[in-house]
Amino acid sequence: MKKLLTLFTRTALLCLVLAAGTAPAAHAQGDLLGQLEQDTKKDAPTQVVDATFKATRLINGHTVQTPGEGTMVFLISHRFGALNSGPSEFFGLDHATLRLGFEYALTNRFEIGVGRSSLNKVYDGFLKYKAIQQTTGARAVPVSVTLFSSAAIMTDHMTNGIDYTLGKRTAYTYQALIARKFSTDFSFQLMPTLIHRNLVINEGEKNDVYALGAGGRYKLTKRFSLNAEYYYLMPSYTADHYRNSVALGVDIETGGHIFQLHVTNSTGMIEQQFITQTTGNFFDGYICFGFNVSRNFTVKQRARKI
Repeated sequence: MKKLLTLFTRTALLCLVLAAGTAPAAHAQGDLLGQLEQDTKKDAPTQVVDATFKATRLINGHTVQTPGEGTMVFLISHRFGALNSGPSEFFGLDHATLRLGFEYALTNRFEIGVGRSSLNKVYDGFLKYKAIQQTTGARAVPVSVTLFSSAAIMTDHMTNGIDYTLGKRTAYTYQALIARKFSTDFSFQLMPTLIHRNLVINEGEKNDVYALGAGGRYKLTKRFSLNAEYYYLMPSYTADHYRNSVALGVDIETGGHIFQLHVTNSTGMIEQQFITQTTGNFFDGYICFGFNVSRNFTVKQRARKI
């Protein structure tokens, strides 16, 4: 028994000595691995995070995406009437609004566009510039920021005695589109917005309207995704009978076309309409079916680097 105790004591002492000798080495090895990991991150190349969204539109509003340089986009947007209008109106299909638009990317970051809507016979034009691009690597940038500005002119004939000269018929939109692609499947975007109308008709409205939009995209497959969009109107800047714009939809990519099918409470398809003129309450059943169809055309080939 005494020999066993002596052997056990010697073994324990030997283990303590070995542990004391290897601890600094293990600590040094851990420090070395940590340093190597940090050096690897510092040396990682910067890569641009692209395809945050599939198209230049989320549902009603714009995304941070711009087409590639020399690409023209032909966009057809359609909104039907409310589903709760009943069978006499064929559940809204008897009423429809249409917008035809063309967009062209002068560079990979700068895009211009024009369009015409049947609602109030509005002509619109916009400028869109991607100021910041999300990147990964040594100097990662967490978000993409695209600046958007548009002007819209209503040409519909009015007979209510109000002065509708050209200047009075014009409205302007200013937005900062801030988006982050969190993973290959999920992207999220915020849209702080200011809309200025040169003329308002209803009592209680103001010329300047502030709103905050939010939307996201979740990709289910390579060619199919779910989209959602919501614009909150700041209550002190709008009349009580206007509602927040709500939209839910899907994106379907089929080669050169992107089909966007959705339901929304907005019949307008430009910011001056769907943000400031939506009157139906989505959650009370005022739901309109609509779609966007976009087709990209390569107008100018990009110069190849040699």
